Amino acid sequence: MSDRRSGIDDVLAALADPMRRRVLDSVAARGEATATMIAAELPVSRQAIVKHLAVLDRAGLVAARRQGREVLYAVRSEPLDATAHWINDLAAAWDLRLAAIKRLAESDLP
Repeated sequence: MSDRRSGIDDVLAALADPMRRRVLDSVAARGEATATMIAAELPVSRQAIVKHLAVLDRAGLVAARRQGREVLYAVRSEPLDATAHWINDLAAAWDLRLAAIKRLAESDLP
């Protein structure tokens, strides 16, 4: 499997969980956030947020940096961009297939 495809698989697996999507949304809305900040606005513990952030980090969707005793997380858009590009390519391929089926269905074949 190519590295690009593996990265896309990691992104899709990370985003399959609704709570992880909420965590990612929270980080994106703030620019940077700690696990404590995120846990304060979501109905899960700080420890659960840390686990979700670890999955998002492994998928490359967030970057962590230490500032004193805190760890700040920020969204990394590159993996999302690559995944969106793959989805767009897939949609374009299906559009071509469906257009071909439509042409066949509407043709005057006996």
